[in-house]
Amino acid sequence: MFSLLKENLRIALTSIRSQSLRTILTVLIIAIGITALVGILSAVAALENTIGNNFASMGANTFNIQQYDLTFQRSGGGEREKINPVISFREVKEFEQNYSFPYTQTAISFTGTSSAEVKFENEKTDPEVAVIGANQNYLSNSGLEIEEGRDFNIFDIQNNNNVAILGSDFADAEGLFRGQNPVDRTISIRGAKFKVIGVLESEGSTFGNNQDLRVIIPIQQARSIFTQPRINYNLSVKVDDKNYLEGAQDEAIITFRNIRGLNPVEENNFGIQRSDDLINRILSITEYLNIAAWIISIITIFGSSIALMNIMLVSVTERTREIGVRKALGAKKGTIAGQFFIETLLIGQLGGVLGILLGILIGYGVAKFADFDFTTPWVAILWATAITIVVAILAGSFPAFKAAKQDPIESLRYE
Repeated sequence: MFSLLKENLRIALTSIRSQSLRTILTVLIIAIGITALVGILSAVAALENTIGNNFASMGANTFNIQQYDLTFQRSGGGEREKINPVISFREVKEFEQNYSFPYTQTAISFTGTSSAEVKFENEKTDPEVAVIGANQNYLSNSGLEIEEGRDFNIFDIQNNNNVAILGSDFADAEGLFRGQNPVDRTISIRGAKFKVIGVLESEGSTFGNNQDLRVIIPIQQARSIFTQPRINYNLSVKVDDKNYLEGAQDEAIITFRNIRGLNPVEENNFGIQRSDDLINRILSITEYLNIAAWIISIITIFGSSIALMNIMLVSVTERTREIGVRKALGAKKGTIAGQFFIETLLIGQLGGVLGILLGILIGYGVAKFADFDFTTPWVAILWATAITIVVAILAGSFPAFKAAKQDPIESLRYE
């Protein structure tokens, strides 16, 4: 049995080499479909992995009060779009004082600028550093971790200490400190000096936005430096036990509605967003990309299966006399059918392997270009392998059956 299989493999390889041009074209057609499938699924997997790494660290027990919801609809009929007022410092401080739901902690923050220049001795950064004013709960609620040094404490915030926490890029060999430990060193932002007390773990980039090039300082210090009007503040509430999340969220809405002086019949003029809702909404977009990948690949693979069946039917016709000789020498129908079936499987798998490799390269290229976290798309690879096997079975069955059914006498007469 093994020797027969080995002989069929040898004959199949010889046939493939003798029809190299048609084989290459068929392999390429199959590879295009598999490349589309694996490439898009690889890119989507990289996108999902990036979103998961950057947002899931916040956990499913955090929600934010912000100016708008994640999405808000534009009114139709020529009506003006609803404009919510910014969240002021007075409102966030009043919320912090009045919100007393058990087992929660509130973080207050705002972005002073995204284009600050940070100085250390005779060195300075490009004007591209984000400066954030925050209280002592900001890092914990945002899922950020300290790699060197310490976090803010309540005394840093209450006493408005001149302290700062830096992103990991500042400690890199090419950063502001040239690979030195920044902790206990003094930096300058717009003339104000701050002692570095901590360095964050690396967060990487999200959609091209560098999360490691930022400085976090006490919120009152930030307010004294950045005095632009109508600053929009952010409120983040973290619940120790996610089972209390719904109750904590409802209490926060009531508290902030009271702060805003809203009547019971008035709609909220602010947004509330849970961290897990944000992840789910973004990931739902990727479902459409997955559907597009399957549609494109199915159409292309359907065409490649027709092409593969065509080349095998031509091969059966061209080798009619060979089939007759083999039958005359005692070859059974199953042996003849197996020969052509193995040949079809080989061509299909060649196209599948080539498509998988090209798809992974495309997915890797997209991930690198967009700063996504690439992971090997094992699910896509398994699907692609299974599809190529199915295509080969479907495309090879009829030619193999046709070859096995041929009459040996008529086959020997074929010129």
